Amino acid sequence: MASSLFHDPVFWTLALFLVPLVARVPIAISLGMATITVVWFWDMGYQMLSYSFSAGIAKVPLLAIPFFILAGVIMEKVGIAERIVNLIKELVGDVTGGLAIATVIVAAFWGAVSGSGPATVAALGLILIPSMATAGYDKAFATAVVCVSSGLAIIIPPSIAFIVYGDIMQQSVGTLFAAGVIPGIVVALFLCIAVYIRSRRCGYRGEPRKGAKALAKVFIEALWGLMTPVIILGGIYGGIFTPTEAAAVAVFYGLFVGLVIYRTLTFRVLYEIFSECVVSTAVVMLVVACAGLYSWLGSTVGIIDKISAILLSVSDNPAVILLMINIILLFAGMLLDANSIMYIFLPLLIPIIRTMNWDPIWFGVMMTTNLALGQVTPPVAVNLFVGARISGLTMEEIAKPAISLLVAALAALVCITVFPAISTFLPRLLNLM
Repeated sequence: MASSLFHDPVFWTLALFLVPLVARVPIAISLGMATITVVWFWDMGYQMLSYSFSAGIAKVPLLAIPFFILAGVIMEKVGIAERIVNLIKELVGDVTGGLAIATVIVAAFWGAVSGSGPATVAALGLILIPSMATAGYDKAFATAVVCVSSGLAIIIPPSIAFIVYGDIMQQSVGTLFAAGVIPGIVVALFLCIAVYIRSRRCGYRGEPRKGAKALAKVFIEALWGLMTPVIILGGIYGGIFTPTEAAAVAVFYGLFVGLVIYRTLTFRVLYEIFSECVVSTAVVMLVVACAGLYSWLGSTVGIIDKISAILLSVSDNPAVILLMINIILLFAGMLLDANSIMYIFLPLLIPIIRTMNWDPIWFGVMMTTNLALGQVTPPVAVNLFVGARISGLTMEEIAKPAISLLVAALAALVCITVFPAISTFLPRLLNLM
């Protein structure tokens, strides 16, 4: 039996991916090498790999990914993030937990610009973590608030995760964007309650307001940044442009604000913007391409059918299967990034979604919300990693105060899972479903 196992391509498809992954080999390399090795030794047509690699990323919807990454970096570098933070800080004033609540609100807003959790931590952490520490907040708690709330970036549109999900599931990205708005607000609300309770217990407060003139000043300075999601989402739902075109419009809008309005865009800043964007885009697209190849391999050798059959054989109760899927995704989020999980697990789940007759839009929002938690759950925890680098703390120090926030986010996930209307209400209102 052991001999037959070692000659089974299914065994090697899993082993050649999981063993390097445990050894901390980058996810894209693990996926790519597993695919190449199995295809080569079982003669599955290795000549097609190069074509499939390029075809996996040569899709119009995926063009939005580098554009939204670039737009987010521009908004950060030209000073839009700082001005929005100043406005929210002035609005919340010195109420209990004011700065922490402001952090959640700003992260939710910045999610409507960036679409990336780690990018949101990088953009806001440099400003908000020192501000909260200066105001007397525990630095680890301040960092945890930034890291966990930045997960909202992949729920609130525009979202790179929704773009990937829409590409795999052949669903409208615009509809997914609309479906993510209310669930994103629900998660933000739960996080605000959690940070308020912690702040009240510890006596954390915000900074006193500086008066009406100061508020008017910061509002005017932040107005151009506040218009960004209005332009992006308003243009999409107004039928003016597609999500991909909206990403390009966001780039040029950010460049205009930095060059003409704030006048902070120099050649040096422009170089930093493009270099950061190129690196981030290369990482994402390499993972997307390799994960696409691995998904094809999994389908070819029969992993998808076998795992789907196992899940369906456990129970015919939709609630039980849904609970199992969420648990699997939560554990997967501890090891893999959201885009990789989409490409690896969605092909396994498609037969189940169809068998159970679940709404793919609602399922996409639920899955993305689940994966947002994965960005702050060790050992991978990309958001915590960026937060640790900014704050100078260890991931272990940040993880402890993050637990209560994760519990709040998990409660929000339960609501989104149990009540599909939270996700489908706005798309139906906009006649997108």
